[in-house]
Amino acid sequence: MTDSELQQLILACRKKDSVAQKKLYRHFYNYGMTICSRYAQNREEASEILNDGFVKIFTKMDKYSDHLSFKGWLSRIMVNTAIDAYRKKRSNPMTVDLVHAQHLQTSATAVGDLSAKELLKMVQSLPPSYRMAFSLHAIEGFSHVEIGQKLGISVGTSKSNLAKARVKLQALIQSVNEKKSKYG
Repeated sequence: MTDSELQQLILACRKKDSVAQKKLYRHFYNYGMTICSRYAQNREEASEILNDGFVKIFTKMDKYSDHLSFKGWLSRIMVNTAIDAYRKKRSNPMTVDLVHAQHLQTSATAVGDLSAKELLKMVQSLPPSYRMAFSLHAIEGFSHVEIGQKLGISVGTSKSNLAKARVKLQALIQSVNEKKSKYG
């Protein structure tokens, strides 16, 4: 899709044109699903986040500024929608203090031997609080202060959740690689 085609589609979506909305949804479905999958425990949850995100996009299309990247704007909405979904599901506040986690050593090739699908499945297997901290910090690049503000937790809790996520992921990576080397 060219920039001019995208701009025409956006204009039509601003006029609540359902055909244009469907085209925009289809065009950005995979991109949005990739983002949402990082924050969801499974495909169904990612799909819910994606659909909620597109509802926000279509209702707030007038807030999109044409001089900005539409993909960037869409990405930010999907991440914020995932954060909102996490907040709704969170039944009790996280007040864990920073725990200095023991760091396992994982070689760079150990991660390189895994497929993107395997890595995503590992991230999805993390507890929600760890998954959010890991995805927001390691993938989106948010600081612990920003994560704390977005999730309503302390900076220490954000750091602790990230450290614990890394330890769990390293253990999972090590386990998968051991099984691969054992069974070829």
